[in-house]
Amino acid sequence: MIIETNSEQETMEAGRRLGREAISGQVFALEGDLGTGKTVFTKGFAEGLGILEPVSSPTFTIVQVYEEGRLPLYHFDVYRIGDIEEMDEIGYEDYFYGEGICLVEWADLIAELLPQQTIHIRIEKDLEQGFDYRKITIAEKE
Repeated sequence: MIIETNSEQETMEAGRRLGREAISGQVFALEGDLGTGKTVFTKGFAEGLGILEPVSSPTFTIVQVYEEGRLPLYHFDVYRIGDIEEMDEIGYEDYFYGEGICLVEWADLIAELLPQQTIHIRIEKDLEQGFDYRKITIAEKE
């Protein structure tokens, strides 16, 4: 599925729709360059789950837990992972194979740890389409 957005609000709404449809145990891999809107999409996703507290990227903590929605959301930002073993240290398997929803920014950096049924979301800019244009591709890779 491909979604095209032309504003931060539309990108957030795309995340919100996906969050409303998310089911227990899903893992979403967010991929895209710096500044493409991964955190904006995540904020909308969290709202779709019914999470009202502010959502920010857990760049230095690696994982942020939100439990107030209809399902727990485990928001990972693995950009600063220096060694894949750091994921073991935080107990990633408990999150990836638990009852909540995992949303992993920079997921391509830990691709070998992702469950087979991970849903991949790639967010891309295209300045020829406009500064706020985003192409969001959602696919399940086998």
